[in-house]
Amino acid sequence: MPDPAVLVDAADTFAMLASSQRIALLWLLSRHEWDVSTLAQALGASGPLVSQHLAKLRLAGLVSARRRGRRQFYTVDDPHVISLVDQAVDHHQDLRARAGRRPTA
Repeated sequence: MPDPAVLVDAADTFAMLASSQRIALLWLLSRHEWDVSTLAQALGASGPLVSQHLAKLRLAGLVSARRRGRRQFYTVDDPHVISLVDQAVDHHQDLRARAGRRPTA
């Protein structure tokens, strides 16, 4: 059995992922490094909202950032996070396919 503190940390990670926009951000950032404005455009969301999500994800250690000039570029470089997000998305795409529903964008 894992240490109880590890289980609490794992639960905190899942709580952080309890947002479809954060899942979308992590999915995008696991494939490429992006800045806030590009991410906001891709999600159809406001820049400030995306910035808030990124700040929370960064504090949780799920994304990293680097500055280039006046812009910050974000990425996911932890293979565990990438795998977790990919598996969750793949799982639900598969469930929808088996139920005869098409995945939504």
